[in-house]
This record gives sequence, C-alpha cells and structure tokens, in this order.
Amino acid sequence: MQLITSSRRRLCGLILGGLGGFGLLLVTDLIQIQARPGGEWMADAAELTVPEGTPVTSFDFEKEDLGKWRVLEGQWAVEEMPDAPSSKRVLIQRADRNAFNVIITPAGAFYRAAIDISVKIKPLSGSEDASGGIVFRFAEGKYYVVRAHARENNVRLYYYDGNKQHMLVTANVQPLALRRWHTIRVVAVGDQIQGWLDGQILIDYEDMRSLVRTDPRLEEGEVGLWTKADSVTAFDDFIIRGYRTAPSR
Repeated sequence: MQLITSSRRRLCGLILGGLGGFGLLLVTDLIQIQARPGGEWMADAAELTVPEGTPVTSFDFEKEDLGKWRVLEGQWAVEEMPDAPSSKRVLIQRADRNAFNVIITPAGAFYRAAIDISVKIKPLSGSEDASGGIVFRFAEGKYYVVRAHARENNVRLYYYDGNKQHMLVTANVQPLALRRWHTIRVVAVGDQIQGWLDGQILIDYEDMRSLVRTDPRLEEGEVGLWTKADSVTAFDDFIIRGYRTAPSR
C-alpha cells in the first residue's frame, strides 16, 4: 500500500470537516498504512529533523532513582545489567498482567513543534508480547506510542485515546532478536511523525486527526516509556531533543 498522497489528504480533510469527531475516528481507524518488509518504500522519505541547538534531556539511569518519574501502570525499577549500553544500570519493566505499562519522565511537557526521541530497548521475555516503545505527546491520559515487537517482528505507531488503542501504521522488520539491544527513535515535527528502528526509518505518517483542530493533545505533551501485557523489557540511553513548555523541577 502506498503512502497517502496530498490530494487524498485534502479529500480526507473535507470529509473530516463535514463529519466532525465521529468521522475522524472512523477514517483514521480505516486508514492503516502497511509498509513492505524492511520498510523498502521508506528509502525516499525525507528525514525529519529538529532545529540545531534544540535542548537535550537525557536519562542513563546511573543516578536516577525514579523518585520524580510518574508510573501510570507497571513494575518499573532501575537494576544492574552486565551489557548495559551506558555503564551498569538500566530501567526494567517487570509487570506481566497489565494491558499496558507506562512510565512518564519528570521532564515535563514538550512543544508539539519539533521533538526527537530515542531509547535503547532490550526485550527480555514475554510469551504473549515482547515489546517496548516510546510514549510522546502524553496529555490527560491520551498519547501516541511507537513500539517494536520481537514476537511479531514489526514496528507500529499507535494512538491511545484513554480507553482504546488505535493502530495507525505498521511496518514489518527482519527478525527482531530477544535479549539483544535495539534502538527506537521517534521524530515528530508538527503533524508529521517518523519512526525508526536500529537506524532505519520505517514509519512516515501525517497525523490525519490534525485536520480537525479541536484536540488539545496535538499542542504539547509529556514523554515516557511503554510495554504491553507480559513483556519484560529493559531500557537505557533515553534521549529527548525538544523544547519544554515549563521547567521540569
């Protein structure tokens, strides 16, 4: 399936304008972009970037006690790991019975204009699910997440509306190894969202919801980490490039 063209976007905009919020959810649930294996058609996608000099917020968990982090669900803890990408300590999520496990950084909200987020993940175990992801534009219980799944061998972009998760894009990848480190990256500039895995761009998506300018989640939001179901996953080298809307401390 090909990327949605600009003319189709304009047509969808007219439809959404007429149908309002109901039409918005209907159309965005129907339009799910399926990438070819390995993200082949992404070779021509223009790479999104944030402005030079954008502030950097980073977490390597060497001195982080999670005291100022906000756990929405899950069993999150900093632990030592022999192959930690940065020194000795990593963040691990070990709960295995929740639908979704989410933790939010203490960095505060970031402007929607441009943000570049990356994290190293290591799926350790999980029979139902073995995944990890980046939460962004989190506000009032709603958020986007780009996640990689070692059982399904894919990368996906979801929107969570506070009650239900909506898949927006899926891209197949080569077998994603368990118990090995991988790097997930998200770059979001305005309405455009790109998702990367291990240096390869797999997702290039224009947010259709932005055509109806009624949802405050599009303006700013917090950043966090995510797992699903019985995934036990480690995280390290969490780096956020973006302008914060308010001081974190």
